[in-house]
Amino acid sequence: MTNAEKVVDKLIEYGYHISFAESCTGGLCCGELVGVANASKVLDMSFVTYANEAKIKLLGVKTDTILSNGVVSEQVAFEMAQGVCEKSGSEVGIGITGVAGPGGGTDKKPVGMVCFGFCVNGETETYTEYFGEIGRNEVRSKSVDFVFNKLMDIL
Repeated sequence: MTNAEKVVDKLIEYGYHISFAESCTGGLCCGELVGVANASKVLDMSFVTYANEAKIKLLGVKTDTILSNGVVSEQVAFEMAQGVCEKSGSEVGIGITGVAGPGGGTDKKPVGMVCFGFCVNGETETYTEYFGEIGRNEVRSKSVDFVFNKLMDIL
């Protein structure tokens, strides 16, 4: 059984719904979940908010948060996770923002750095992972794996 299947089973068991606010993963987390039977019992909506303006308009991320911390930050992932819960009415919200590459990295925020927010019943935790310069799609794939592994720990 995959972690995505386990997450769906746990969400059904708890009567929870999940929504994703994805940037660098571009909907891959939602797609992974939808690939599981019974996903319709736990997923109502998700957002791909690649542009800063979309994060602000659709999720309620504060402009000041982006200006102060950068869009790739735990603070933005935190607000994305909370915002997607508020907008969707879900008990579980996941925010993901990162630098998939091959360009766009800096010394402080290198290619392969991804920040995650996990909001469960109003309690939000954040994490940063450094996957390295392993290729754009591999960073995205490892981000999806991280989300479902971490969800199993949290749930």
